[in-house]
Amino acid sequence: MKLNFVGKNIEVTDALKDVTVKKFEKLDKFFSKDIEGKVVFSVVKNNRVFEATIYLPNKTILRAEESTNDMYTSIDVVLDRLERKIRKNKTKLQKKYHSQETIRFEKISDLKEDEEEDKKIIKVKNFDVSLMSEQEAILQIELLNHDFFVFKNSKDDKTNVLYKRKDGNYGVIVVN
Repeated sequence: MKLNFVGKNIEVTDALKDVTVKKFEKLDKFFSKDIEGKVVFSVVKNNRVFEATIYLPNKTILRAEESTNDMYTSIDVVLDRLERKIRKNKTKLQKKYHSQETIRFEKISDLKEDEEEDKKIIKVKNFDVSLMSEQEAILQIELLNHDFFVFKNSKDDKTNVLYKRKDGNYGVIVVN
């Protein structure tokens, strides 16, 4: 796997790179071709945040993030999460990549029966999308104490999704 390293508020040392490359070799058994990935090391307050993104062909993306007080612990947790995601979604990945030799499915063990979690939609909500500014949407998300808010932006009349980020700030997704 080819990894690109990024450091935010932290210097990415050779030792950190070596440990990360060595640990990510554990995932190489799942992939037939050279896969690219991006790892981000960052420090937020007293926490060490490790984020890993693996880019598969056909625009499939595997991503995991962890924040602990130790960077090496964060790396281990993220690696375990990525492996679990691969195992959990083995069947879906097989359907998508059945004719390509990108993923070695024989190397992916099945999840145990008690580990499987079928996610399903348990509620459908209908609501009108209101015309408002981004500042009004921020006020609404705060008043409702939600993680996201859908609105029609008064600037360009496009549907936007305002969401609360882990760092306490906000992000906006513009729907075209």
